[in-house]
Amino acid sequence: MTVTSTVAGSQASTERPPALGSLTPAHSAKPGETAATAHSHHGYISDKERYLARLKRIEGQARGIHQMVQEQVYCVDILTQVSALTKALEAVALGLVDDHLRHCVMDAAAEGGATADARLKEAADAIARLVRS
Repeated sequence: MTVTSTVAGSQASTERPPALGSLTPAHSAKPGETAATAHSHHGYISDKERYLARLKRIEGQARGIHQMVQEQVYCVDILTQVSALTKALEAVALGLVDDHLRHCVMDAAAEGGATADARLKEAADAIARLVRS
């Protein structure tokens, strides 16, 4: 899904990440390693460049809102841009949650035990923070 918004006269387009089906395969843990240390990267690494590009667009949106306030633009227009910025950040957060669940949590669940329990609690806590925000 693509969302187009206008910030201080220019248009910005943000894309919501598609469901990630092409994840890197899980790596097997060596003796003494946990799922967290068995792989050398986080779940989002395969989409790192896409995340960075989206965050750069979000940064531009925030600068645009700053400029709108400096120029004393009408309140509702600023609120519209704040809403678009919030949605863009939420899309990044949802993509990161999806990557984390599909990669880090699944790896830990395959390992089982205390590591799996800790990763599941960590993911549940992170989701709870997102829901509250």
